[in-house]
Amino acid sequence: MKILIIEDEYALLKTVEDFLLAEKYVVEKATDYYSAMEKVMIYNYDCILVDISLPGGSGLEILRAMKKENKTGNIIIISAKNSLDDKISGLDMGADDYLTKPFHLPELHARIKAVLRRKQHGGKQILTLGNSSVDFVQRQVHIEDKLLKLNRKEFDMLAFFVTNKNRLITKEILAEHVWGDNINLADNFDFVYSQVKNLRKKLKETKSDITIENVYGIGYKVTT
Repeated sequence: MKILIIEDEYALLKTVEDFLLAEKYVVEKATDYYSAMEKVMIYNYDCILVDISLPGGSGLEILRAMKKENKTGNIIIISAKNSLDDKISGLDMGADDYLTKPFHLPELHARIKAVLRRKQHGGKQILTLGNSSVDFVQRQVHIEDKLLKLNRKEFDMLAFFVTNKNRLITKEILAEHVWGDNINLADNFDFVYSQVKNLRKKLKETKSDITIENVYGIGYKVTT
């Protein structure tokens, strides 16, 4: 799961980043309006945490621009302002929740998991494909009644694959989603091939109905 934090207060940004990294999320950051706009218009995120007051502009302006372009990202406003008008404006522009500073990190995490459950997987916590089930909240995969042991990246790839069943997933999009926006600095995608190979091997060994097909020269497609 990939999260973008848009926040100019460094201490808070670092605290939230470290917490989310410890919870096994991929984390990207933006500290001003312009860098945030660039990221939200180019990349896709599972969740976006956005402050209202930013150098160069407003978080509400970012939401307005995203709504205009039909961009979604499971948005949670985090702001020191406790204005009812700001809250209503943010929700009207597409935000899913509003959290007032200061807040406790476990509460933030609960809000993130709540919006992910509601929207990312159609409100479902568990997705079943044939004899295999993927629990997005517990981050577990079962083949019939047996737990499939996956590392963090393998689970993130599988979760992305199954929520895009029968769609072509390019290696670039897969790498960006699982490893973050800075993946475009990589010389090649050999590490992606290696991780997919390991994931495919584990699925085959456990006789999962989930099949990861190669689309030569482009990427992958998951079928059952």
